Amino acid sequence: MKPIIAPSMLSANFGHLDADIRMVNESTAGWFHLDIMDGVFVPNLSYGFPIVKKIKESAEKPLDVHLMIVQPERYIADFKSAGADILTVHWEACTHLHRTLHAIKNEDMLAGVALNPHTPVAFLEDIITDADMVLIMSVNPGFGGQKFIENSYQKIENLKNLIIKKNSNALIEVDGGVNLETAPRLIKAGADVLVAGYTVFSSKEPIKMIEQLRN
Repeated sequence: MKPIIAPSMLSANFGHLDADIRMVNESTAGWFHLDIMDGVFVPNLSYGFPIVKKIKESAEKPLDVHLMIVQPERYIADFKSAGADILTVHWEACTHLHRTLHAIKNEDMLAGVALNPHTPVAFLEDIITDADMVLIMSVNPGFGGQKFIENSYQKIENLKNLIIKKNSNALIEVDGGVNLETAPRLIKAGADVLVAGYTVFSSKEPIKMIEQLRN
């Protein structure tokens, strides 16, 4: 199975957003990846509901929304209304993670949980069968274009083993430092979904780059 490529719209040109949305629609990418940052959970701000709604209007593929915010449970219904198809929250931001994952599912979205680089995969043992997806951050969240953390390969392998052990159907998504060099090793380690921002949107031929990442 080829991986799902999810171009990160954080790296898109917001002055020509329609053109970048159209590019993703025309490519072999599977999802749009949207990073929502509040300046509290991570030291950066991105965009909010108006941009999510704007992308949803033109997107022909699912919106994979990654919440890098405190108390994400407050906004689950709002992101559903804005157009999210997949909603991922951080383990580090959720006091009641089991409840939050099921609240997402109750809004007819796929529920994901993200782990920062320092958070062990073992912390997911009790909820891995409740998650539709686990997002491994292979850089520290907050900014694009960071250096890939090498331990991520081992972490993905550990997660894959946990998923098999618990008979979970969770997909493994990876975000951070995904390029033509790291992608093959990530897929070999067990990744199902690759988030790529800078690699795609800095390319002179982004549609071709997406296809190369898939292959």
